[in-house]
Amino acid sequence: MRKVLIITYYWPPAGGPGVQRWLKFVTYLREFNIEPVVYIPENPNYPITDESFLNEVPEGITIYRQPIFEPYRLANILSKKKTKRISSGIIETQDQSFLERTMLWVRGNYFIPDARKYWVKPSIKFLIKVLKKEVINTIITSGPPHSVHLIGLGLKKKMKLQWLADFRDPWTSIGYHKKLKLSRFAQNKHKELERLVLTSADKLIVTSKTTKKEFESITKKSIKVITNGFEPADNKGIQLDSKFTISHIGSLLGGRNPKNLWKVLAGLVNEKEGFKESLQLQFAGVVSKETMQSILEAGLESYTSYLGYVDHQKALELQRASQVLLLVEIDLEETKGIIPGKLFEYMAAKRPILGVGPKGWEVAKMVEDTYSGQIFKHQSESDLKSVILDWFLQYQRQKLTISSTNINQYSRRELTGKLAEYITWESY
Repeated sequence: MRKVLIITYYWPPAGGPGVQRWLKFVTYLREFNIEPVVYIPENPNYPITDESFLNEVPEGITIYRQPIFEPYRLANILSKKKTKRISSGIIETQDQSFLERTMLWVRGNYFIPDARKYWVKPSIKFLIKVLKKEVINTIITSGPPHSVHLIGLGLKKKMKLQWLADFRDPWTSIGYHKKLKLSRFAQNKHKELERLVLTSADKLIVTSKTTKKEFESITKKSIKVITNGFEPADNKGIQLDSKFTISHIGSLLGGRNPKNLWKVLAGLVNEKEGFKESLQLQFAGVVSKETMQSILEAGLESYTSYLGYVDHQKALELQRASQVLLLVEIDLEETKGIIPGKLFEYMAAKRPILGVGPKGWEVAKMVEDTYSGQIFKHQSESDLKSVILDWFLQYQRQKLTISSTNINQYSRRELTGKLAEYITWESY
């Protein structure tokens, strides 16, 4: 059985979508004759934790750990709340305090590529011994944080091995990058490190076709699209909400705020008989102040429930019981290749997906091809209203269902099969 070393920052008990990708790959790789060995930080400062993920770590997996110096712990002294939001990539642009602006400037210009960079050199030294001991000649690095890729870069320079760099998100084109108040030097340094990783790794893995196209303009190396995915769900016996619930599961940042959706819903509350008695907006996860204010101004606050962060199992239950599942992305050119991990769990829940995103959003084609919902641009209003009204009428008749097809291509096991094939494919 071939051994592969997986280097990742996020691992249980980390919460959120970032941890699930490699937790599930590790779970299934043995079925494809690959033995995963995992390397993670010993004392990470995760912005979100979910203890339930600890129960999903496969038995017998070899896990190596090394301490990491986390500057975010020092920043917690100044403001724990602001530090937590910045470390998780949640950056509000409105009403920033002097402290928050200063923290962003320091984060962007002193910690390149990110605040976990101090884990790089100790990890390289430690992993050289591990690779020799375990007789491993294939490594995989997963970012963000993209400093993890610098560990792969360092090992590649010192040893003969195959290196796959997995990008769960883009690097310099990610939405929050422009908010980090980067100096020209910092911008150029990010670009330089990005190019170095993309041209030094033997193979690249990305989660969207858009990111693949972007990286193809930088490197000639092989690039494979392997999206995130879902675990098969047993939806039998699920009791649907009695209300016309429109649920959003996960972070809803200010930039994603779908103002036209709130306007449409407010209009239906006033115009459509029975709508105000049935409507329930439900949010599980962080919701920005800007979004909450827009909901308040639209007169929808009394129809809204903010649940805060819930563990993964609860999130799955909420998805399967909701009448409609809301998916939103920032209305920018650079976000059209962002495919939220929740999309695939939404598909597995088999409830209608209502999406609002940028023009050319890659998600729109995926939803269309699987017949799993409807996607609209942020500027849409009449078409959006028409679909919501149609779904509401079906809900009233207890006939609101979705006949999605061809979603098994996004199951975690199927995706792991693609990964295993890519690992063993000789490209050099």
